[in-house]
Amino acid sequence: MSSLSWNRSRFLALGVQIGKFGAVGLVGFAVDITVFNLLRTTIFDPSNVHAGPMYAKIVSTVLAILVNWLGNRYWTFSKNRQSQTLREGIEFFAVSIVGMGIGLACLWISHYALGFTSLLADNISSNVIGLALGAIFRFALYRYWVFAPGRSGAQQVRETAGLPG
Repeated sequence: MSSLSWNRSRFLALGVQIGKFGAVGLVGFAVDITVFNLLRTTIFDPSNVHAGPMYAKIVSTVLAILVNWLGNRYWTFSKNRQSQTLREGIEFFAVSIVGMGIGLACLWISHYALGFTSLLADNISSNVIGLALGAIFRFALYRYWVFAPGRSGAQQVRETAGLPG
């Protein structure tokens, strides 16, 4: 295989993986934004609970992380998932928690530091800006650490499934 076709093949594989990551992310986003807005307008309404937007975002993001882990483990990075599920899950959640911190920081700055307290402002800061920055961070760490193709557990899963290494 020539170097050019090998590079094109790797580029296409990366594009497919990014597309799958985006599709899984859209499902997680739907869970996140639905739960966030439901909680933000009901039990975590900032007129009743001062830190309500932060609590709502934590709960909604944790639920989205669970959805994303399942989608990424069994679809996006299925060829590279680890044989040690608990270790992989802990690594995935660690990366996701940092990604959640990025979104929370954007929400906190907007809502508390800058005083943009409307529901729209909270959604833009956490579900647009925070999500975009967090997604870039998470994809890189999922691809190169959690589901890295060269990890021994990933190699064992590929061999067991009869997939090329």
